[in-house]
Amino acid sequence: MNKSEILNIIQIKLSEKIENLERLINETRASNNETKSSMGDKYETTREMVQQEINNLQVQLNENIRAKNSLKLINSNLHQIVGLGSLVQTDKGLFYIAVSLGEITFNQKKIFVISTESPLGKALFGKKKSDEISLNNIRQIIQNLW
Repeated sequence: MNKSEILNIIQIKLSEKIENLERLINETRASNNETKSSMGDKYETTREMVQQEINNLQVQLNENIRAKNSLKLINSNLHQIVGLGSLVQTDKGLFYIAVSLGEITFNQKKIFVISTESPLGKALFGKKKSDEISLNNIRQIIQNLW
């Protein structure tokens, strides 16, 4: 498994999410500026709702920027113990320990990109090949580790 290529896919996905969020923020700001009304309170309520949406998008944007910056800490070397940057194969699936991103596809294989702070990430952290973990009463055995 080429972890450098997987990391590159993750960086691209995060960059796309960041660009999309920036576009949404700009579009929402533009629509907020275009909203004109002589109805007083209704106008202010609408403006406040739009501002809350902008704030929510900004929080998501900041989280994705932080996640992308944290990828710089990842070492693509082979790992003997599960940690940041590990690619872990269990009998239940493939997991890349990096940031919370969800599922990606690499060489026709599904890989779940998870954070070290996720329940599964915490359960896997510090384990090695052949170790067993249990999460939500589901046993998983680490079959391979890169």
